[in-house]
Amino acid sequence: MTDTAATSAATSSDIDKAASAEGRGKRIFVDKQSPQAYGALVQTAEAVRETAAEAGLDRTLVELVNLRVSQINRCAFCLNLHTKAALRAGETTQRLGVLAAWRDTEVFTGRERAALGLAEATTTPADAAVQEAAYGEARQVLSDDEISAVIWVAIAMNAFNRVSIMSKHPVRPVPGPRQTPSA
Repeated sequence: MTDTAATSAATSSDIDKAASAEGRGKRIFVDKQSPQAYGALVQTAEAVRETAAEAGLDRTLVELVNLRVSQINRCAFCLNLHTKAALRAGETTQRLGVLAAWRDTEVFTGRERAALGLAEATTTPADAAVQEAAYGEARQVLSDDEISAVIWVAIAMNAFNRVSIMSKHPVRPVPGPRQTPSA
């Protein structure tokens, strides 16, 4: 199973626990219920990953796009998963912490800002003016291949968000020390 598939599908034990949890007995995991359709989505994601690499998008930029799309869609499962992937790829906790407010910071490059704007426009395409502005900004700093790759990364992440949101893939607490805020 690829990174994408491994990080986007819930485990069998997650399914069993979720099925037995109160209120979730009627919710199905659509990735498990329809494995052929999910497999096609995974294959698409693998092609998108190759396209992004061939276009020169580094892994951290791809993970920033994945995370921003998942923030907009409020997909807890994908946020959890891609935060870990971004950290593994070398992203900093500072940049991850301010990603939702990326326009209000100076920690992202022009290229990253263009990709994030384009990912947002792809995720919420109803506002044509915002979409045109984001596309215009991307045209100034990204190549045609990079623009296409960013759009495909956002499209694929939106699809995985829908799978996880509709399946209610769980996010489980990670054991370990917890820091409590000081008074």
